[in-house]
Amino acid sequence: MRYALSLRLFPTIRPFDLVTLRLYDPTAIDTGALVVLESRVDMEFKVATEQDRKRFDNFVARFYTGDLLQSFEWGDLKSRSGWRPVRVFAERDGEIVAAASLLKRSIPKIGRCIMYAPRGPVLDTQDGELVMTFSNYLRDVARQHKAILLKIDPPVPIEDTTSKANLRAAGFVPIAAQGFGGTQPKCVMQLDLEGKTEDELMASFKEKWRYNIRLAARKGVTVNIDCPRSELPVFYELLKETCQRDGFLVRDIKYFEDMWDALVPAGYMRLVLTYFEGKPVAGAIAYIFGDKAMYTYGASSNEHRNVMPNHLMQWTMIKWAREAGCKWYDFRGVSPKKGNGDDHLQGLNRFKEGFSPRFVEYIGEYDLVLSPGFYWLWNVARPRIQSILKARRRAETKSQAVD
Repeated sequence: MRYALSLRLFPTIRPFDLVTLRLYDPTAIDTGALVVLESRVDMEFKVATEQDRKRFDNFVARFYTGDLLQSFEWGDLKSRSGWRPVRVFAERDGEIVAAASLLKRSIPKIGRCIMYAPRGPVLDTQDGELVMTFSNYLRDVARQHKAILLKIDPPVPIEDTTSKANLRAAGFVPIAAQGFGGTQPKCVMQLDLEGKTEDELMASFKEKWRYNIRLAARKGVTVNIDCPRSELPVFYELLKETCQRDGFLVRDIKYFEDMWDALVPAGYMRLVLTYFEGKPVAGAIAYIFGDKAMYTYGASSNEHRNVMPNHLMQWTMIKWAREAGCKWYDFRGVSPKKGNGDDHLQGLNRFKEGFSPRFVEYIGEYDLVLSPGFYWLWNVARPRIQSILKARRRAETKSQAVD
C-alpha cells in the first residue's frame, strides 16, 4: 500500500486547527473511510501554539543538529521585522519526531508569499519515510499559505548522501550558492568541547594563538561575558566600525535590541565586551541553545589591536561554553575551504582556524517549488536587481569609511 498525506482531498479537515491529522489510504477515498495506518509513519500533525513553546523548544534543543534559528524565540524575533512564524510538528506515540519553524514573508501586490525554515526542518533526514511524510505535510502547509516556494537549509553535512537523496525524493531541489553560501552560512567551523579540559583545549590551539591569548591577559585586557542591555549601543558602535573597515553591511541597532528582548529572557544569548585600559575594544554576541554554543556577531575597534583582544575574547567564550556543558562551540560562517571563497573572508578563516576547530560544510539550501512562474521571478530576476543595489550600498559604505 502506498501511503500519502492529502489534506486537499479532505476539505473538511482544517490543517491549521489543533486537530489530530492522520494519514489516509488513497484506495479508501471513494468510501470516505478514514484509515489509521498500522505503520511507523502513522503520525499526528499539529500547528504549535504558545502552550507548545517549551515542548517545541526542548525537542529542537535536544536534537543533535537542533539550531536556535528553529526555536520559538527566533520566530518571535523575526516577527518584528516583517516575517510571520508558522510552527508545526509531527508526533508519534505522543512524542515529537519532526518539527519546523517556518518563516512566512508576504510578497506585495500578488497575494503570495515565500516560506523559509532557517536551519530546518528538524528531523532525522536519514529516515527516508519520515522525510517524505513530513515533507508532504509541509507542502500542504505552504500551499495553504499560498507560498511560491518553501526553502530549507538543514545543518546536514555535505558528505551525507543519504539525506540529500531523501530530500530530493521528497521534491526538494538544491540551490547553488556562492561566498558564505546563501541565507545561512554553508560552511562553519566547530570546536569540539565534549570531554575536554581547559588545558587540553588550549594545547590544541596553534602556538601563536596560545601566545596571543596570554599576551592579552598580561597586557591587562579583560572580558565581560554577561553585559547588560544598556551596553548594546557600545557594542553597536564597535560593530559599525568593523563593518566600515571590512566593507560589510550593518543592521540597524533596533534589530539587536529586539534580539535581546526575544532571546535573553529565555537564556539563549549573551552580550560580550572586551576592554583595554577601561575602553571597549572588542565585542560579540553569543548564543547558547541546548548543548551548543555559537559565536555570531563579532566587532572590534581599529585601536589597540596589538594587544590581541579578540583572541582572549574567543578563549573566554570557549571556556564559558565548556562550563555550560556544550558539546561544541560554533564559530559560524567561513568561506569554502578550497580557495573558492571571497578573498576578503580568508582572514576570517585564518583567525578561526587558529583555534583548531573542525571544518564543516553543509548541504546548503534546498527549495520546494510550488509555483514555477513566480519562482523564476523570485529566484532569477530579483537577485539580479538586489546584487546591483547591494553593490551600490557596499561602495557607499567604503566611501564613508574613507571620509
